[in-house]
Amino acid sequence: MRKLLRFLGNYKKESILGPLFKLLEASFELFVPLVVAGIIDTGIKNQDKNYVLVMGGLLLLLGVIGLICSITAQYFAAKAAVGFGTELRNHLFAHLNRLSYQEIDEAGTATLITRMTSDINQVQSGVNLVLRLFLRSPFIVFGAMIMAFTVNVKVALVFVVTIPVLSIVVFGIMAVSMPLYKTVQARLDRITLATRETLVGVRVIRAFNQQKKEEENFEEENNRLLQLQKVVGRISGLLNPLTYSIINLGLIAVIWVGAKEVNSGVISQGEVVALTNYMSQILVELIKLANLIVTTTKAVACGNRICTVLEMKPSIEEKQTKWLEEQGDSVAVEFRHVSFAYSSMQAEALHDIHFVAKKGQTIGIIGGTGSGKSSVIHLIPRFYDRTSGQVLINGIDVKEYPNDQLREKIGIVPQKAVLFKGTIRDNMKWGKKEATDEEIQKALSIAQAGDFVKENGLDYPIQQGGKNLSGGQRQRLTIARALVKQPEILILDDSSSALDFATDAKLRKAIKEETKGMTVFLVSQRASSIRYADQILVLDDGKMAGIGTHEELLKTCNVYQEICLSQLSKEEVAR
Repeated sequence: MRKLLRFLGNYKKESILGPLFKLLEASFELFVPLVVAGIIDTGIKNQDKNYVLVMGGLLLLLGVIGLICSITAQYFAAKAAVGFGTELRNHLFAHLNRLSYQEIDEAGTATLITRMTSDINQVQSGVNLVLRLFLRSPFIVFGAMIMAFTVNVKVALVFVVTIPVLSIVVFGIMAVSMPLYKTVQARLDRITLATRETLVGVRVIRAFNQQKKEEENFEEENNRLLQLQKVVGRISGLLNPLTYSIINLGLIAVIWVGAKEVNSGVISQGEVVALTNYMSQILVELIKLANLIVTTTKAVACGNRICTVLEMKPSIEEKQTKWLEEQGDSVAVEFRHVSFAYSSMQAEALHDIHFVAKKGQTIGIIGGTGSGKSSVIHLIPRFYDRTSGQVLINGIDVKEYPNDQLREKIGIVPQKAVLFKGTIRDNMKWGKKEATDEEIQKALSIAQAGDFVKENGLDYPIQQGGKNLSGGQRQRLTIARALVKQPEILILDDSSSALDFATDAKLRKAIKEETKGMTVFLVSQRASSIRYADQILVLDDGKMAGIGTHEELLKTCNVYQEICLSQLSKEEVAR
């Protein structure tokens, strides 16, 4: 949690002025019981109206000054807390964008969303309360005790007993509740995950009529969170009654001892009233302090969770080279005996992959589900780092490239077509901000989306995730988005699965004719989609089962033969 305090660096002035004005307010508040005592002992006792009016005016003045100090302190505390939250949120978001796929897979999207939203809001609230009350409440508690000693030492000894007992209760409850709040936030992660899965997969859930089951699962997770929150609530709920009981016992003791001292003529009635006022001030401030501790406990638990994410180091370390000068070479991509394993799995996803893709070639990659097709193409833009071997682009290891330069060369269309809220033009300019409408129209034409866009225009609004488009329209627009940047290497990761065979064939023909010199990686489970590629890489359980042309593989690769015969007739295979 301490590591997060650096985000208050730009708000040092506000962080100092906020508590300072609160201390000023508290100082004026401590004088109020003495003024009241003077009114009782002098004004009322002697029936001196002028004295009562003067001291009443002084009370009013102390109240106005205290109000001004309080408002000023609230302003500075709020400004510092909101600024802190904004900087922390921006830094965390930037940090998440620097993490590789591997770290994001390990942490989980639901957890990261919770930490970006709920956890940061909780820490922000904690900072706000700490700046307002952390110094003020202890100052009034101990200040009231000291002021009580200036009135009467014997009665003030009640304060000496009461305050330590209260401190033990408050900090004891805090020590028990703090670990539980961490568990509460972890449960909240699971609720977020369940909610996200339900909303993302709502169509599948309804298609299989599983609404009732999902409701039961959500209710189960929600009840677990509820039960845990009840436990924490019961423990935290002890705070107020215990503190009230102790303070009221203290008040009884003050009045009891004070009454004896009045009868003895040691102190006056006004001084007893002042002492009871100081005890009441302690009560109010300790309740505030208790609420502060509860909020701070939550904030610390949330802050530690945020720190855990910030301490995650990207597994992919980028070279600091500004820009690499490349040598002229006919080889676009080369895999040299590459192996790769995901961090969450012991077994290798890829083993000893080796091939060469020359510039301008089309490389088809085919294999069964889970054979490692996506893993191969994710190593080219360095979304993951290989475990062993080398991946080279234009003769240079991908690890030597700055990420900007490496990914500037590559246009990738992922399996899941993702579009962002905005217009078609906005989405097309993701790869090339300065792209003209002519360049966009050409890319759309190659991607077989020209007719759809002509009908609706480039300013056609797209909803979040492209929900107002069909699956085929989304895929064609994502292909066009990759083509707009005119990359050296185009990767299509099973990105035409929603297209019919005729449109798929037109797309492949257009890409081959209109992208001269571009190296194309075509990942597909359809044999018909990759049969005319210059080279076909066949994968089986993460290993190379064969490489060559369609005709060569039919003669030499049993896996490829089985795939073709399962999808095509013997006549189509032979053609």
